[in-house]
Amino acid sequence: MSTGLNPAVLRDSAASDDSWVALRALGDTVRWQIVQLLADEQLCACHLEEELRIGQPLVSHHLKVLRDAGLIEGERFRYWTYYRLVPGAFREVAQRLRKLPGTGRRRERRPCC
Repeated sequence: MSTGLNPAVLRDSAASDDSWVALRALGDTVRWQIVQLLADEQLCACHLEEELRIGQPLVSHHLKVLRDAGLIEGERFRYWTYYRLVPGAFREVAQRLRKLPGTGRRRERRPCC
């Protein structure tokens, strides 16, 4: 599925910006559902498997992507790892989105060729 955006341009414009990684991580439906579940409470992978009705390998994959993006963190408790949202991570992404240039303020259209 193509977004119509040039990934090279986006990577260059966000090369030093972790927000790009976070936004890519949030672009998946399952990962978005995980974030919504973790917004309510800390959960271990087995809870996420039950809630999402997907297998453990897929849950682990999505948790890794979210962890690598800096959006969630895990804490070991006996045999399990409980996951939670990283405090402030979503605030940073939201601030970055608010700073996007050209957020519809420009009313005139550029002339066509």
